[in-house]
Amino acid sequence: MDHDPDRLVLWPSYFDARRSRRSGRRVAKDASVKKPDLDGLYAAARAVGLRKIKREANVSRPLAPHAKEGRLIVSRAGALEDAGSSSKEEIMQMIGGTWREQRRTAHEAEAKQQSSKEHQRSSSKGGSASKGRSFKRRGFKR
Repeated sequence: MDHDPDRLVLWPSYFDARRSRRSGRRVAKDASVKKPDLDGLYAAARAVGLRKIKREANVSRPLAPHAKEGRLIVSRAGALEDAGSSSKEEIMQMIGGTWREQRRTAHEAEAKQQSSKEHQRSSSKGGSASKGRSFKRRGFKR
């Protein structure tokens, strides 16, 4: 890989909340996520407004050659015009904050949908069970 000063390389492990700063996390805890993946990183970068992005799947980070986590390559000039910053640290913080917010929103929507399903099941069980009991009380045989 040749050095290109316009290219910023972002690895999903930079955003891993389970890692310490010493073991490779590059963003603050409030801008990190659990179990980061390349697709989530790409979606968060797009949500920030970055357009000049390239995804490379199944690429290993040099510090962890056994893990094929993939990487995102961002154009520094494109980031400056799209997001207003060409600093790698600022771009990572923006992406991390957006990614965490996306995960939180998705989790809340999933929890709301799950509670709605449970409410529907419990209300439908109650209605059918009461009909069966009243039928038995009258002494009719099934």
